[in-house]
Amino acid sequence: MAAPPVDAALLDEAVALARDAGAHTLRWFGADDLAVDRKADGTPVTEADRATEALVRARLAAAHPHDAIIGEEDRDHAGTSGRRWIVDPIDGTKAFTHGVPLYCTLLAMEDEHGPAIGVIELPALGETVYAGRGLGCFRNGRPAHVSTRAKLPGSYLTTSGFDYWPERHLAAVRASGMVMRTWGDGYGYALVATGRVEAMIDPAAATWDLAAMPVIIGEAGGRFSDYTGTTRIDGGNGVATNGLVHDEVLALLRD
Repeated sequence: MAAPPVDAALLDEAVALARDAGAHTLRWFGADDLAVDRKADGTPVTEADRATEALVRARLAAAHPHDAIIGEEDRDHAGTSGRRWIVDPIDGTKAFTHGVPLYCTLLAMEDEHGPAIGVIELPALGETVYAGRGLGCFRNGRPAHVSTRAKLPGSYLTTSGFDYWPERHLAAVRASGMVMRTWGDGYGYALVATGRVEAMIDPAAATWDLAAMPVIIGEAGGRFSDYTGTTRIDGGNGVATNGLVHDEVLALLRD
């Protein structure tokens, strides 16, 4: 039995919150005095990351005090409602700290039926891609759909970078005839959902990087999975396609 549609009012609330959070990041974007720290794993973090996540958490706690919240920059907040919000305040911090406008704010919500809401807010581009289970996928209020290209040669594959790619996977993609670009992080998934590229590959990704993607890609008519083909956000990697080339793309990544 199919999961029921999510409440449209919750989707509207999530979109408004993600847009406010994204606008909040612009206070620091391009600033000459932006301080960049390093977390224990060596990845960059800024005041903008921490302050933006704090804003989202505060708004969610006030509106939905019984919901769970997890995010990249703070400890998990347990809930009792059966709903869980997942936030990545700045997905693409490296882009953000270098003044590249392809970073985004990610917000997702899961309920007892699974992925329910996903939002990719691209504040420096003025673009929001979002979806609610059973409600469709949208880009700035207009319906969004994946591409209809069914052949690998000439299809566009994007990724956040090639540092984490095994050489054999890169060689396989090159030999497939796909066109490779590095429009990555959440922006890459937005491109898939809106039909501008056919595939986005995340060789190394955390739960908050991927949480918004199953519902966004699915409602746009595509397919999201990990490298094994399983629809999950905690597998450490992600693959999003228009669905038509998904199995072929997974085959390129198979060891």
